[in-house]
Amino acid sequence: MDEQLKPMPDDWRRALAVVAHPDDLEYGCAAAVAGWTDGGREIAYLLASRGEAGIDTVDPAECAPLREREQRAGAAVVGVSEVEFLDHRDGVIEYGTALRRDIAAAIRRHRPELLITLNHRDTWGGGHWNTPDHRAVGRAALDAVADAGNRWIFPELISEQGLEPWGGVRWVAVAGSTEPTHAVDAGPGLERSIRSLLEHRTYLEVLTEDPDSYVRSFLTDMAKEASPRFGGRPAVTFELFPH
Repeated sequence: MDEQLKPMPDDWRRALAVVAHPDDLEYGCAAAVAGWTDGGREIAYLLASRGEAGIDTVDPAECAPLREREQRAGAAVVGVSEVEFLDHRDGVIEYGTALRRDIAAAIRRHRPELLITLNHRDTWGGGHWNTPDHRAVGRAALDAVADAGNRWIFPELISEQGLEPWGGVRWVAVAGSTEPTHAVDAGPGLERSIRSLLEHRTYLEVLTEDPDSYVRSFLTDMAKEASPRFGGRPAVTFELFPH
């Protein structure tokens, strides 16, 4: 597929990124986030779980706070200070009204114009199956945009939390999609995205004996792979859904 990717919209000030686990954003779109925060935009992270089931040799009770610390450190590298966790159980996050409600509440709190999430489709392309958590959170994030703007869906968000409807989300950008439509120049934020992912060192050391080389190669190659469709520039790609 050689259709050129369009530049992402830039007429927005606030974004909320909603993913399943620590490191999802660092693997997916931290280079774009770094560029956006450099431009003065406000971005908050919302994670459905604390990634407590992600390291076989570490008990979940010990793993959760460790991965939370690494996520906050990784976010800080790219200019993100607001990081929230929902405490859905890692590995068995369920798509449904509970997850939609939690995400809709966060949308009403943060009032973003852009919502960012990760690939909600069945595969990553090339026969690589996506995980249940990614699929559940991605789909719930897409659906929660409408929930957040409708006062009659989850009315308890108003009566119990004082969260009035927010219908101001203009786009949902899906990182890691097999069907990208838009992109952001990854060049200005690439080095910080590498440092951001390397903050997840405990997790990375389980995957590879050389986290530094692995991370640099992975993120650089991913950005270069998209470049032919974005004017030869290294890119972070998104599938953009307008609202």
